[in-house]
Amino acid sequence: MTAFCIQEAAAFRIDEIYCYTRDRWGEDQAVRYVEGLFEAFGKIGSQEIRSRPVPAEFGVTGYYFCYQKHFVYWKLLSNGDIGIVTILHERMHQIDRFKRNFEE
Repeated sequence: MTAFCIQEAAAFRIDEIYCYTRDRWGEDQAVRYVEGLFEAFGKIGSQEIRSRPVPAEFGVTGYYFCYQKHFVYWKLLSNGDIGIVTILHERMHQIDRFKRNFEE
């Protein structure tokens, strides 16, 4: 099983998603949603989650997949682990918001 690493921007977004979901739909739903995200992260290496390459015009090397209302962006790290770069809601402008995270 491939390990995954939550990078700083993604950790911040997970906290935001949790708080928003908790405030809007309650603690139980927030916990289920975040647990679902982590289950999805664990399925990247085994390709149980279908990922697509980030389009070339973004100027970064990485992949993304959709989890409910969010896009999860990830990259393969030099040690072979999967780096969860960021997580953006489907309404967020994606080019400017995540490009710098891939370069860190």
